[in-house]
Amino acid sequence: MQDIDFKTLSLKDALDLAILIEEEAEERYREFVHQMETHDTPGVARFFRFMAVNEANHGKELAKRRKKLFGDAPSEVERAMIFDVEAPEFYRARAFMSVTEALDLADDAENKAYAFFDAALPELEDSEVRELFAELREEEIEHIDLVKKVREKVAIEPDFDPEDFIDAPHGQ
Repeated sequence: MQDIDFKTLSLKDALDLAILIEEEAEERYREFVHQMETHDTPGVARFFRFMAVNEANHGKELAKRRKKLFGDAPSEVERAMIFDVEAPEFYRARAFMSVTEALDLADDAENKAYAFFDAALPELEDSEVRELFAELREEEIEHIDLVKKVREKVAIEPDFDPEDFIDAPHGQ
């Protein structure tokens, strides 16, 4: 992460970062929805839409909390300070990807977010920020469990080998 000084991070800035992380993940999933709809992969598009809605809802909850605590105080953090904290990597989305691959992608993204909050915790000096990051880390565990529950409900995959489509277009 660029320019994040975890030692001096305020609660307002931590909330703003968390909101940006959720917004970035939501946007990435929405981009994947568009890609999957374009390539007529409705099951994967549906799952990515589900993930986008979850990210949006979490961002809205954080924004309400921020508004309650800090009103309309301007943000001191920028989107450039984060990149792919929770957003799935662009290169992982492929035309003709399977639902299982989409679930793997989402699981990796949630684990990546968990690792981000976990790694930041020892650096945090403000007790409120440390409490928020611990809470966000625990919410990532809930998101990982949510992906597991979806995985348990997924129907049997179509009968093709995803490697047959290795040269398919990737998200950029």
